[in-house]
Amino acid sequence: MRERKVQRLLRGRAASDGDGVRLSRVFGPGQGLDPFLLLDEFGSDEAADYIGGFPAHPHRGFETVTYMLEGEMLHEDHLGNRGRLTSGSVQWMTAGRGIIHSEMPQQEEGRMRGFQLWLNLPAREKMKPAGYRDIPPQEIPEVELPGARIKLIAGTLAHEGHTYAGAVTGITTQPLYLDVHLAAGAQLAVPVSAGHTAMVYVYEGEVQVAGERVGSGHLAALEDGEQVTLASTAPARALVLAAKPLREPVAHYGPFVMNTSQEVEQAMRDYRDGRLTG
Repeated sequence: MRERKVQRLLRGRAASDGDGVRLSRVFGPGQGLDPFLLLDEFGSDEAADYIGGFPAHPHRGFETVTYMLEGEMLHEDHLGNRGRLTSGSVQWMTAGRGIIHSEMPQQEEGRMRGFQLWLNLPAREKMKPAGYRDIPPQEIPEVELPGARIKLIAGTLAHEGHTYAGAVTGITTQPLYLDVHLAAGAQLAVPVSAGHTAMVYVYEGEVQVAGERVGSGHLAALEDGEQVTLASTAPARALVLAAKPLREPVAHYGPFVMNTSQEVEQAMRDYRDGRLTG
């Protein structure tokens, strides 16, 4: 299979969001990673860096995926959903036509660490009803391979005649979301559909992606191909992300992602007038 080479490297930049939560913005809208819009990594032992959390705020037009490595937060939304994000859990939220939610820390000390990914919705789905799914750690399949342990958050993984399904499937953009733990000396080939956008974000240690070194805090955006090859000389952890591009115009402002500026302006009016979730 054709190996995906590294096209470019991106490095996270210090940012803040919500009520002063400090984070690293790995990429944001407009960086050519269709259908992915944003990836944030948050992680601190200092409560002051996260204690403000993310008070009630709106979204429309895309999906958010929050993956907790350590710590605990509480999700609440206008639909009446309540979900406790504990270490190893995932929150998959479809904003659709509109959702108002909050994510607040449930700890006053200790480490808080995780990721939030924004995944675009196609134009025909942007105004569908909002939805929320809370996925506890025990519902996320894990696959043990020689030198590697893989958490299958979304999509499917084929290996030596076996196909493993992740916790989330059936999404229009066919997202693949893997948390890969590599042992020292590991080598791993991950099949990825040709034509899909694919990337690797290293968050611990160093990984060789198609033979190129990618250090912690760096994202490798990949060329087209049919497999992603990873190797490590020391223990490392990385996210492998891929999805089918939408190839649609993107209009983005704050928590709204639509196809035209007029639709974004309508979302802002709807939120102001209390009609965003109607």
